Amino acid sequence: MKSEKKQAEKIKEISGVNPLKCMKCGKCSATCPSFAEMDIKPHQFVSYVQNEEIEELTKSVSLWKCLSCFACVERCPRDVKPGKIIDAVRQLVEREKDGDYLSPNEIPELLDPEIPQQLLVSAFRRYRR
Repeated sequence: MKSEKKQAEKIKEISGVNPLKCMKCGKCSATCPSFAEMDIKPHQFVSYVQNEEIEELTKSVSLWKCLSCFACVERCPRDVKPGKIIDAVRQLVEREKDGDYLSPNEIPELLDPEIPQQLLVSAFRRYRR
């Protein structure tokens, strides 16, 4: 993978989020319905991006345990949007595996029962406009 600093910048670009606004209150994690199954909690995702520790995020089981329900986004008092950061890390992982971007017309051809549903939801949200 690329340097972690470049990856952190790419995550910020994809998500459109400024992780430096996080005040580490933990409300996002407290709201998360998948909290008990995550090894890295939503508020920790923000800290990892702040500290440019991207390698740990890409290997985390939490990446695929997130339901993309965006309860964390609604609960955040500083509008940090941890769910969008998680979504951006997923996209970064998939781009590293298969290339850069997908057009909406390419998605149906690539549907595979092995693809995590969270990735499909993320792709739908990203490309439905």
